[in-house]
Amino acid sequence: QVQLVESGGGLVQAGGSLRLSCAASRTFSRYAMGWFRQAPGKEREFVAFIRWSAGSTYYADSVKGRFTISRDNAKNTVYLQMNNLKPEDTAVYYCAARGKFGVGVTPNEYDSWGQGTQVTVSS
Repeated sequence: QVQLVESGGGLVQAGGSLRLSCAASRTFSRYAMGWFRQAPGKEREFVAFIRWSAGSTYYADSVKGRFTISRDNAKNTVYLQMNNLKPEDTAVYYCAARGKFGVGVTPNEYDSWGQGTQVTVSS
């Protein structure tokens, strides 16, 4: 497994932007990476996915066109650029690593998780 540490969360007004980062403890170029989020009282939900080669990405419909996932394998870091944030985006955001081929959209498809970073969007 690989250890993951998220950063970049915070409080932002609706319409604003944040960029989340997820740093891995070691080389993770062969892992696919995902971002998930969990709001109070709700299940953890898929947000975005990127393959190890960074050539393929996949998004939840709720964030498509507003969020962008990217990765820098030289820095062992994956990013989530979030634009035009809405109050319903408020949640704890988690990054996760997946050692298998194929798109992963459910939490149980991932092997390693970060501790999460809080994103709060005020109206």
